[in-house]
Amino acid sequence: MGLRIYNTLTRRKDVFETVTQGKVGMYVCGVTVYDLCHIGHARSVVLFDVIYRYLTKCAYDVTYVRNFTDVDDKIINRANQLGENWKDLAERFICEFYTDMDALGVLRPTYEPKATEHIQEIQDIIKKLISTGHAYEVDGDVMYAVESFTGYGKLSGKKIEDLVSGARVEIDQKKRNPLDFALWKSAKPDEPYWDSPWGPGRPGWHIECSAMSVKYLGERFDIHGGGADLTFPHHENEIAQSEAANQGGFANYWIHNGFVNIRSEKMSKSLGNVLNIRDILKSCHPEALRLFLLSSHYRSPLDFSDESLKEAAIALERLYSALVVLDKLIEMDGASKELPSEIDNMNSRFVEAMDDDFNTPRCLAILFEAARCINRLNTEYGSMPEKLPCPELLSSCRNDISGLARNVLGILNEKPAQFVQDVRHAGTEELSIPESEINNLIEERSQARKEKNFKRADEIRVMLSDHGILIEDGPSGTTWRVKDKT
Repeated sequence: MGLRIYNTLTRRKDVFETVTQGKVGMYVCGVTVYDLCHIGHARSVVLFDVIYRYLTKCAYDVTYVRNFTDVDDKIINRANQLGENWKDLAERFICEFYTDMDALGVLRPTYEPKATEHIQEIQDIIKKLISTGHAYEVDGDVMYAVESFTGYGKLSGKKIEDLVSGARVEIDQKKRNPLDFALWKSAKPDEPYWDSPWGPGRPGWHIECSAMSVKYLGERFDIHGGGADLTFPHHENEIAQSEAANQGGFANYWIHNGFVNIRSEKMSKSLGNVLNIRDILKSCHPEALRLFLLSSHYRSPLDFSDESLKEAAIALERLYSALVVLDKLIEMDGASKELPSEIDNMNSRFVEAMDDDFNTPRCLAILFEAARCINRLNTEYGSMPEKLPCPELLSSCRNDISGLARNVLGILNEKPAQFVQDVRHAGTEELSIPESEINNLIEERSQARKEKNFKRADEIRVMLSDHGILIEDGPSGTTWRVKDKT
Protein backbone atom coordinates (compact mmCIF):
# COMPACT_ATOMS: atom_id res chain seq x y z
CA MET A 1 0.00 0.00 0.00
CA GLY A 2 2.93 2.34 0.55
CA LEU A 3 3.48 5.05 3.13
CA ARG A 4 0.44 6.48 4.90
CA ILE A 5 0.71 9.53 7.13
CA TYR A 6 -1.78 10.85 9.65
CA ASN A 7 -2.47 14.33 8.33
CA THR A 8 -3.62 16.82 10.97
CA LEU A 9 -5.20 18.84 8.16
CA THR A 10 -7.51 16.02 6.97
CA ARG A 11 -7.70 14.18 10.33
CA ARG A 12 -7.01 10.82 8.73
CA LYS A 13 -4.19 8.67 7.43
CA ASP A 14 -3.50 9.76 3.87
CA VAL A 15 -1.49 7.90 1.26
CA PHE A 16 1.75 9.82 0.79
CA GLU A 17 2.06 11.36 -2.67
CA THR A 18 4.81 13.87 -3.32
CA VAL A 19 4.55 17.15 -5.19
CA THR A 20 7.51 16.13 -7.36
CA GLN A 21 8.10 12.46 -8.09
CA GLY A 22 11.05 11.06 -6.18
CA LYS A 23 11.56 14.24 -4.12
CA VAL A 24 10.33 15.28 -0.68
CA GLY A 25 10.28 18.78 0.78
CA MET A 26 9.92 18.84 4.58
CA TYR A 27 9.83 21.87 6.88
CA VAL A 28 9.89 21.45 10.67
CA CYS A 29 9.60 24.30 13.14
CA GLY A 30 12.76 24.46 15.20
CA VAL A 31 13.52 25.91 18.62
CA THR A 32 13.52 29.45 19.93
CA VAL A 33 17.07 29.70 21.21
CA TYR A 34 16.93 31.26 24.66
CA ASP A 35 17.58 28.23 26.91
CA LEU A 36 18.79 24.63 26.95
CA CYS A 37 16.62 22.11 25.14
CA HIS A 38 14.30 19.91 27.19
CA ILE A 39 12.94 16.42 26.61
CA GLY A 40 9.92 17.81 24.75
CA HIS A 41 12.28 19.31 22.17
CA ALA A 42 14.13 16.00 22.02
CA ARG A 43 10.96 14.08 21.18
CA SER A 44 10.10 16.33 18.25
CA VAL A 45 13.64 16.53 16.86
CA VAL A 46 14.21 12.76 17.15
CA LEU A 47 10.84 12.00 15.52
CA PHE A 48 11.54 14.11 12.46
CA ASP A 49 15.09 12.80 12.33
CA VAL A 50 13.62 9.28 12.04
CA ILE A 51 11.16 10.44 9.37
CA TYR A 52 14.04 12.07 7.47
CA ARG A 53 16.09 8.87 7.74
CA TYR A 54 13.21 6.67 6.62
CA LEU A 55 12.26 8.79 3.63
CA THR A 56 15.92 8.74 2.59
CA LYS A 57 15.96 4.93 2.98
CA CYS A 58 12.90 4.83 0.71
CA ALA A 59 15.12 6.44 -1.98
CA TYR A 60 13.49 9.87 -1.86
CA ASP A 61 15.66 12.90 -2.48
CA VAL A 62 14.75 14.75 0.72
CA THR A 63 15.21 18.47 1.31
CA TYR A 64 14.80 18.87 5.06
CA VAL A 65 14.52 22.37 6.52
CA ARG A 66 14.50 23.04 10.27
CA ASN A 67 14.75 26.66 11.38
CA PHE A 68 16.08 28.57 14.36
CA THR A 69 14.02 31.42 15.80
CA ASP A 70 16.87 33.71 16.82
CA VAL A 71 14.98 36.93 17.55
CA ASP A 72 11.93 36.87 19.79
CA ASP A 73 10.52 38.40 22.99
CA LYS A 74 11.79 35.42 25.01
CA ILE A 75 15.31 35.84 23.66
CA ILE A 76 15.32 39.58 24.31
CA ASN A 77 13.92 39.19 27.84
CA ARG A 78 16.40 36.44 28.74
CA ALA A 79 19.31 38.46 27.39
CA ASN A 80 18.23 41.46 29.47
CA GLN A 81 17.99 39.27 32.58
CA LEU A 82 21.52 37.98 32.04
CA GLY A 83 22.97 41.29 30.93
CA GLU A 84 23.98 39.67 27.62
CA ASN A 85 23.68 40.83 24.02
CA TRP A 86 20.59 39.17 22.50
CA LYS A 87 22.46 37.98 19.41
CA ASP A 88 25.29 36.48 21.45
CA LEU A 89 22.76 34.67 23.64
CA ALA A 90 20.97 33.23 20.60
CA GLU A 91 24.23 32.01 19.07
CA ARG A 92 25.28 30.47 22.39
CA PHE A 93 22.10 28.44 22.66
CA ILE A 94 22.31 27.36 19.03
CA CYS A 95 25.67 25.82 19.93
CA GLU A 96 24.10 24.20 23.01
CA PHE A 97 21.33 22.81 20.79
CA TYR A 98 23.92 21.11 18.58
CA THR A 99 25.69 19.68 21.62
CA ASP A 100 22.49 17.99 22.77
CA MET A 101 21.28 16.82 19.38
CA ASP A 102 24.68 15.54 18.29
CA ALA A 103 24.76 13.49 21.49
CA LEU A 104 21.39 12.01 20.51
CA GLY A 105 22.70 11.09 17.06
CA VAL A 106 20.42 13.53 15.22
CA LEU A 107 21.40 14.12 11.59
CA ARG A 108 21.81 17.67 10.36
CA PRO A 109 18.99 18.86 8.07
CA THR A 110 19.63 20.06 4.55
CA TYR A 111 19.11 23.67 5.62
CA GLU A 112 18.96 25.30 9.07
CA PRO A 113 17.91 28.89 8.37
CA LYS A 114 17.75 31.64 11.00
CA ALA A 115 14.99 34.22 11.11
CA THR A 116 17.43 37.14 11.27
CA GLU A 117 19.05 36.04 8.01
CA HIS A 118 15.75 36.24 6.09
CA ILE A 119 14.44 39.72 6.87
CA GLN A 120 14.13 40.63 3.18
CA GLU A 121 12.12 37.50 2.35
CA ILE A 122 9.86 38.20 5.33
CA GLN A 123 9.26 41.78 4.21
CA ASP A 124 8.51 40.63 0.66
CA ILE A 125 5.70 38.38 1.87
CA ILE A 126 4.31 41.12 4.10
CA LYS A 127 4.22 43.54 1.14
CA LYS A 128 2.32 40.96 -0.89
CA LEU A 129 -0.21 40.41 1.92
CA ILE A 130 -0.79 44.17 2.27
CA SER A 131 -1.27 44.59 -1.49
CA THR A 132 -3.89 41.84 -1.59
CA GLY A 133 -5.85 43.13 1.40
CA HIS A 134 -4.85 40.38 3.82
CA ALA A 135 -2.77 42.68 6.03
CA TYR A 136 -2.86 46.29 7.21
CA GLU A 137 -0.44 48.77 8.73
CA VAL A 138 -1.13 50.67 11.94
CA ASP A 139 1.43 52.84 13.78
CA GLY A 140 4.44 51.00 12.37
CA ASP A 141 2.98 47.54 13.05
CA VAL A 142 1.64 45.30 10.30
CA MET A 143 -1.24 43.01 11.27
CA TYR A 144 -2.71 40.04 9.45
CA ALA A 145 -6.47 40.34 8.94
CA VAL A 146 -7.75 36.92 9.98
CA GLU A 147 -11.26 37.49 8.67
CA SER A 148 -9.83 38.02 5.16
CA PHE A 149 -8.91 34.33 4.99
CA THR A 150 -11.98 32.12 4.66
CA GLY A 151 -10.13 28.92 5.60
CA TYR A 152 -8.94 30.12 9.01
CA GLY A 153 -9.27 27.32 11.56
CA LYS A 154 -9.13 24.38 9.14
CA LEU A 155 -5.99 22.89 10.70
CA SER A 156 -6.97 23.19 14.37
CA GLY A 157 -10.71 22.83 13.90
CA LYS A 158 -11.31 26.13 15.67
CA LYS A 159 -13.92 28.63 14.48
CA ILE A 160 -13.32 32.38 14.38
CA GLU A 161 -16.57 33.19 16.17
CA ASP A 162 -15.81 30.75 18.99
CA LEU A 163 -12.30 32.12 19.43
CA VAL A 164 -13.54 35.70 19.64
CA SER A 165 -16.36 34.91 22.08
CA GLY A 166 -14.03 32.78 24.20
CA ALA A 167 -12.14 35.92 25.30
CA ARG A 168 -8.86 34.01 25.20
CA VAL A 169 -7.19 36.39 22.75
CA GLU A 170 -5.17 39.38 23.94
CA ILE A 171 -7.07 42.63 23.39
CA ASP A 172 -5.15 45.20 21.34
CA GLN A 173 -6.74 48.48 20.20
CA LYS A 174 -4.57 48.41 17.06
CA LYS A 175 -6.33 45.26 15.83
CA ARG A 176 -9.44 45.33 13.69
CA ASN A 177 -10.26 41.89 15.05
CA PRO A 178 -8.97 40.42 18.34
CA LEU A 179 -7.62 37.42 16.40
CA ASP A 180 -5.44 39.51 14.05
CA PHE A 181 -1.75 38.84 14.62
CA ALA A 182 1.48 40.75 14.05
CA LEU A 183 3.49 40.23 10.87
CA TRP A 184 5.82 43.12 11.69
CA LYS A 185 6.38 44.72 15.11
CA SER A 186 7.47 48.34 15.38
CA ALA A 187 10.73 48.93 17.22
CA LYS A 188 10.77 49.43 20.98
CA PRO A 189 13.58 51.20 22.85
CA ASP A 190 16.72 49.10 23.31
CA GLU A 191 15.41 46.23 21.19
CA PRO A 192 16.83 44.89 17.91
CA TYR A 193 15.27 46.27 14.75
CA TRP A 194 15.58 46.34 10.97
CA ASP A 195 14.53 49.06 8.55
CA SER A 196 11.33 48.43 6.62
CA PRO A 197 8.73 50.26 4.51
CA TRP A 198 6.65 50.57 7.72
CA GLY A 199 9.47 51.90 9.84
CA PRO A 200 12.10 50.20 12.02
CA GLY A 201 10.98 46.97 13.62
CA ARG A 202 11.29 43.18 13.61
CA PRO A 203 9.25 40.26 12.27
CA GLY A 204 6.48 38.50 14.13
CA TRP A 205 6.96 34.86 15.02
CA HIS A 206 4.63 33.22 12.50
CA ILE A 207 5.79 35.00 9.36
CA GLU A 208 9.39 33.80 9.58
CA CYS A 209 8.40 30.16 8.93
CA SER A 210 6.30 31.10 5.92
CA ALA A 211 9.21 33.05 4.45
CA MET A 212 11.85 30.40 5.06
CA SER A 213 9.75 27.45 3.92
CA VAL A 214 8.88 29.07 0.59
CA LYS A 215 12.51 30.10 0.00
CA TYR A 216 13.92 26.61 0.40
CA LEU A 217 10.97 24.42 -0.63
CA GLY A 218 8.77 26.53 -2.90
CA GLU A 219 5.16 27.61 -2.51
CA ARG A 220 3.89 24.03 -2.49
CA PHE A 221 5.78 21.32 -0.61
CA ASP A 222 5.10 17.98 1.03
CA ILE A 223 5.45 17.89 4.82
CA HIS A 224 5.23 20.50 7.56
CA GLY A 225 5.77 19.36 11.13
CA GLY A 226 6.28 20.26 14.76
CA GLY A 227 4.93 19.68 18.24
CA ALA A 228 1.20 19.49 18.93
CA ASP A 229 1.44 22.79 20.82
CA LEU A 230 2.25 24.54 17.53
CA THR A 231 -0.98 23.49 15.81
CA PHE A 232 -2.69 26.63 17.09
CA PRO A 233 -1.97 29.43 16.71
CA HIS A 234 1.44 29.07 15.01
CA HIS A 235 0.67 26.60 12.25
CA GLU A 236 -2.86 27.89 11.78
CA ASN A 237 -1.46 31.37 11.22
CA GLU A 238 1.22 30.03 8.90
CA ILE A 239 -1.43 28.48 6.70
CA ALA A 240 -3.48 31.67 6.63
CA GLN A 241 -0.63 33.96 5.65
CA SER A 242 1.10 31.47 3.32
CA GLU A 243 -1.96 30.44 1.34
CA ALA A 244 -3.02 34.07 1.08
CA ALA A 245 0.42 35.05 -0.24
CA ASN A 246 0.86 31.96 -2.44
CA GLN A 247 -2.69 31.94 -3.81
CA GLY A 248 -3.47 28.58 -2.25
CA GLY A 249 -0.15 26.79 -2.19
CA PHE A 250 1.48 25.48 1.00
CA ALA A 251 2.13 22.16 2.77
CA ASN A 252 0.17 19.04 1.86
CA TYR A 253 0.78 16.91 4.99
CA TRP A 254 0.87 18.22 8.56
CA ILE A 255 2.56 16.04 11.20
CA HIS A 256 2.37 16.84 14.92
CA ASN A 257 3.96 14.90 17.77
CA GLY A 258 2.34 14.53 21.19
CA PHE A 259 3.41 16.02 24.49
CA VAL A 260 5.88 14.62 27.01
CA ASN A 261 4.51 14.34 30.55
CA ILE A 262 6.78 14.07 33.57
CA ARG A 263 5.61 11.34 35.95
CA SER A 264 2.03 11.74 34.69
CA GLU A 265 2.09 15.54 35.05
CA LYS A 266 2.24 18.10 32.27
CA MET A 267 5.76 19.42 31.86
CA SER A 268 5.88 23.14 32.61
CA LYS A 269 8.16 25.71 34.17
CA SER A 270 5.42 26.66 36.62
CA LEU A 271 5.47 23.12 38.04
CA GLY A 272 9.28 23.11 38.08
CA ASN A 273 9.44 19.76 36.29
CA VAL A 274 11.12 20.72 33.02
CA LEU A 275 13.83 18.16 32.26
CA ASN A 276 16.76 19.31 30.15
CA ILE A 277 18.36 16.82 27.77
CA ARG A 278 21.75 17.70 29.24
CA ASP A 279 20.70 16.61 32.72
CA ILE A 280 19.02 13.39 31.57
CA LEU A 281 22.13 12.28 29.67
CA LYS A 282 24.23 12.52 32.84
CA SER A 283 22.67 9.26 33.99
CA CYS A 284 21.84 7.35 30.81
CA HIS A 285 23.27 6.48 27.42
CA PRO A 286 21.96 8.77 24.63
CA GLU A 287 20.66 5.77 22.70
CA ALA A 288 18.61 4.72 25.73
CA LEU A 289 16.91 8.12 25.74
CA ARG A 290 16.40 7.88 22.00
CA LEU A 291 14.86 4.39 22.33
CA PHE A 292 12.56 5.70 25.08
CA LEU A 293 11.39 8.56 22.87
CA LEU A 294 10.51 6.09 20.11
CA SER A 295 8.81 3.58 22.39
CA SER A 296 5.38 5.24 22.10
CA HIS A 297 3.66 6.26 18.89
CA TYR A 298 4.61 9.83 18.09
CA ARG A 299 1.02 11.13 18.22
CA SER A 300 0.41 9.71 21.70
CA PRO A 301 1.43 11.41 24.96
CA LEU A 302 4.71 10.09 26.34
CA ASP A 303 5.12 9.75 30.09
CA PHE A 304 8.67 10.13 31.38
CA SER A 305 9.84 8.65 34.67
CA ASP A 306 13.12 7.35 36.04
CA GLU A 307 11.65 3.84 35.83
CA SER A 308 10.67 4.15 32.16
CA LEU A 309 14.11 5.45 31.26
CA LYS A 310 15.72 2.58 33.16
CA GLU A 311 13.52 0.12 31.25
CA ALA A 312 14.68 1.68 28.00
CA ALA A 313 18.32 1.26 29.05
CA ILE A 314 17.73 -2.42 29.85
CA ALA A 315 15.93 -2.90 26.53
CA LEU A 316 18.82 -1.30 24.66
CA GLU A 317 21.30 -3.62 26.34
CA ARG A 318 19.09 -6.57 25.37
CA LEU A 319 19.39 -5.64 21.70
CA TYR A 320 23.15 -5.20 21.92
CA SER A 321 23.49 -8.51 23.79
CA ALA A 322 21.55 -10.29 21.04
CA LEU A 323 24.02 -8.95 18.48
CA VAL A 324 26.89 -10.34 20.60
CA VAL A 325 25.18 -13.75 20.61
CA LEU A 326 24.50 -13.50 16.89
CA ASP A 327 28.16 -12.80 16.17
CA LYS A 328 29.04 -15.95 18.12
CA LEU A 329 26.49 -18.02 16.18
CA ILE A 330 27.86 -16.78 12.86
CA GLU A 331 31.31 -18.06 13.83
CA MET A 332 29.89 -21.54 14.60
CA ASP A 333 29.50 -22.26 10.87
CA GLY A 334 25.96 -23.65 10.86
CA ALA A 335 24.58 -25.76 8.01
CA SER A 336 20.84 -25.05 7.84
CA LYS A 337 19.55 -23.12 4.84
CA GLU A 338 16.49 -21.81 6.66
CA LEU A 339 15.92 -18.92 9.03
CA PRO A 340 13.16 -18.76 11.65
CA SER A 341 10.24 -16.67 10.41
CA GLU A 342 10.80 -14.03 13.13
CA ILE A 343 14.05 -12.97 11.48
CA ASP A 344 13.48 -14.17 7.93
CA ASN A 345 10.83 -11.54 7.11
CA MET A 346 11.99 -8.92 9.59
CA ASN A 347 12.87 -6.32 6.96
CA SER A 348 9.47 -6.38 5.25
CA ARG A 349 7.59 -6.23 8.56
CA PHE A 350 9.73 -3.29 9.70
CA VAL A 351 8.96 -1.38 6.49
CA GLU A 352 5.26 -2.21 6.87
CA ALA A 353 5.32 -0.73 10.38
CA MET A 354 7.07 2.46 9.27
CA ASP A 355 4.68 2.79 6.34
CA ASP A 356 1.82 2.80 8.85
CA ASP A 357 2.31 6.39 10.02
CA PHE A 358 5.87 5.84 11.26
CA ASN A 359 4.94 3.24 13.89
CA THR A 360 8.24 3.10 15.76
CA PRO A 361 6.89 1.08 18.74
CA ARG A 362 6.02 -1.73 16.35
CA CYS A 363 9.45 -1.42 14.73
CA LEU A 364 11.10 -1.82 18.12
CA ALA A 365 8.87 -4.81 18.88
CA ILE A 366 10.10 -6.44 15.66
CA LEU A 367 13.71 -5.93 16.72
CA PHE A 368 13.05 -7.39 20.18
CA GLU A 369 11.29 -10.36 18.61
CA ALA A 370 14.41 -10.93 16.53
CA ALA A 371 16.55 -10.69 19.68
CA ARG A 372 14.44 -13.35 21.42
CA CYS A 373 14.72 -15.58 18.36
CA ILE A 374 18.51 -15.24 18.34
CA ASN A 375 18.73 -16.14 22.03
CA ARG A 376 16.46 -19.13 21.44
CA LEU A 377 18.70 -20.35 18.63
CA ASN A 378 21.65 -20.09 20.96
CA THR A 379 19.85 -21.99 23.73
CA GLU A 380 18.53 -24.78 21.52
CA TYR A 381 21.38 -25.25 19.06
CA GLY A 382 24.40 -23.63 20.69
CA SER A 383 25.92 -27.08 21.12
CA MET A 384 24.66 -28.37 17.76
CA PRO A 385 26.11 -26.11 15.06
CA GLU A 386 24.83 -28.32 12.27
CA LYS A 387 21.26 -27.24 13.14
CA LEU A 388 22.05 -23.54 13.11
CA PRO A 389 21.37 -21.38 10.03
CA CYS A 390 24.44 -21.05 7.86
CA PRO A 391 26.74 -18.01 8.33
CA GLU A 392 25.49 -16.33 5.15
CA LEU A 393 21.89 -16.28 6.40
CA LEU A 394 22.85 -15.17 9.91
CA SER A 395 25.14 -12.46 8.54
CA SER A 396 22.30 -11.19 6.38
CA CYS A 397 20.06 -11.15 9.44
CA ARG A 398 22.68 -9.19 11.37
CA ASN A 399 22.96 -6.65 8.58
CA ASP A 400 19.18 -6.23 8.61
CA ILE A 401 19.01 -5.69 12.36
CA SER A 402 21.94 -3.28 12.43
CA GLY A 403 20.89 -1.46 9.29
CA LEU A 404 17.26 -0.90 10.31
CA ALA A 405 18.14 0.08 13.86
CA ARG A 406 21.05 2.32 12.90
CA ASN A 407 19.89 3.89 9.65
CA VAL A 408 16.21 4.41 10.53
CA LEU A 409 15.85 4.49 14.33
CA GLY A 410 19.34 5.84 15.02
CA ILE A 411 20.29 3.23 17.63
CA LEU A 412 22.79 0.33 17.84
CA ASN A 413 25.63 2.48 16.55
CA GLU A 414 28.17 1.17 19.09
CA LYS A 415 30.29 -1.98 18.88
CA PRO A 416 28.05 -4.58 20.59
CA ALA A 417 30.64 -6.46 22.65
CA GLN A 418 32.22 -3.26 23.95
CA PHE A 419 28.84 -1.70 24.69
CA VAL A 420 27.65 -4.72 26.70
CA GLN A 421 30.91 -4.87 28.62
CA ASP A 422 30.80 -1.17 29.42
CA VAL A 423 27.18 -1.33 30.59
CA ARG A 424 27.62 -4.46 32.68
CA HIS A 425 30.76 -3.18 34.36
CA ALA A 426 29.68 0.44 34.79
CA GLY A 427 30.33 1.51 38.36
CA THR A 428 33.21 -0.92 38.99
CA GLU A 429 35.35 1.98 40.16
CA GLU A 430 33.17 2.10 43.29
CA LEU A 431 33.42 -1.63 44.05
CA SER A 432 35.27 -3.05 47.04
CA ILE A 433 36.69 -5.90 44.98
CA PRO A 434 38.93 -5.76 41.87
CA GLU A 435 37.68 -7.12 38.52
CA SER A 436 40.45 -9.72 38.44
CA GLU A 437 39.19 -11.22 41.69
CA ILE A 438 35.60 -11.17 40.41
CA ASN A 439 36.65 -13.15 37.34
CA ASN A 440 38.66 -15.59 39.46
CA LEU A 441 35.71 -16.21 41.75
CA ILE A 442 33.37 -16.75 38.80
CA GLU A 443 35.82 -19.25 37.34
CA GLU A 444 36.04 -21.03 40.72
CA ARG A 445 32.23 -21.09 40.93
CA SER A 446 31.94 -22.59 37.45
CA GLN A 447 34.38 -25.34 38.41
CA ALA A 448 32.49 -25.97 41.65
CA ARG A 449 29.25 -26.39 39.71
CA LYS A 450 30.89 -28.86 37.33
CA GLU A 451 32.02 -30.85 40.38
CA LYS A 452 28.46 -30.58 41.81
CA ASN A 453 29.82 -28.65 44.79
CA PHE A 454 26.73 -26.46 44.90
CA LYS A 455 27.38 -25.28 48.45
CA ARG A 456 30.65 -23.61 47.40
CA ALA A 457 29.06 -22.25 44.24
CA ASP A 458 26.29 -20.66 46.30
CA GLU A 459 28.82 -19.23 48.77
CA ILE A 460 30.64 -17.50 45.92
CA ARG A 461 27.40 -16.10 44.54
CA VAL A 462 26.50 -14.64 47.95
CA MET A 463 30.04 -13.30 48.41
CA LEU A 464 29.89 -11.49 45.07
CA SER A 465 26.41 -10.19 45.86
CA ASP A 466 27.72 -8.69 49.09
CA HIS A 467 30.29 -6.83 46.99
CA GLY A 468 27.54 -5.44 44.73
CA ILE A 469 28.00 -7.95 41.91
CA LEU A 470 25.11 -9.77 40.27
CA ILE A 471 26.01 -12.93 38.31
CA GLU A 472 23.88 -14.35 35.52
CA ASP A 473 24.16 -17.88 34.12
CA GLY A 474 23.26 -18.25 30.46
CA PRO A 475 23.83 -20.45 27.42
CA SER A 476 27.09 -18.62 26.68
CA GLY A 477 28.39 -19.02 30.24
CA THR A 478 28.33 -16.85 33.33
CA THR A 479 28.38 -13.07 33.06
CA TRP A 480 28.37 -10.43 35.76
CA ARG A 481 27.14 -6.90 36.24
CA VAL A 482 27.16 -4.24 38.90
CA LYS A 483 23.91 -4.40 40.85
CA ASP A 484 21.50 -1.53 40.44
CA LYS A 485 21.86 0.70 43.49
CA THR A 486 18.21 1.64 43.40
